[in-house]
Amino acid sequence: MNMLRGLATLVCFQGIGEAVVYLSDMPIPGPVIGMVLLFATLQLTGTETPEWLGETGHFMIRWLSLMFLPACTGLFFLPDITTDQWLPIIGAMFLGTLLTMAASGYLMHRLMPDPDGDSQ
Repeated sequence: MNMLRGLATLVCFQGIGEAVVYLSDMPIPGPVIGMVLLFATLQLTGTETPEWLGETGHFMIRWLSLMFLPACTGLFFLPDITTDQWLPIIGAMFLGTLLTMAASGYLMHRLMPDPDGDSQ
């Protein structure tokens, strides 16, 4: 029952995000706005993430790669688009991977405590 409660909460915030995007005509995806609103709600109430919401989030993250399969398989049914755009697609994937690795390394360097105790 906790999983259903968590999923309902996430879907509600996604719907609210979609409504905000629709009404304000913002160029940001509705689910992103919904997650920002969920984060703001949790921060403003001063509570930690409820266990039932955390369980649902962990479950969904565990199966995240499976959720990308429909989008990836859809590329095979659009050969006219993918054959014309294969170089930008590969370039975006490569550049995105490099930028993600660089940003992750920088954040780890800045946020992790120094084992020697030296200041940064």
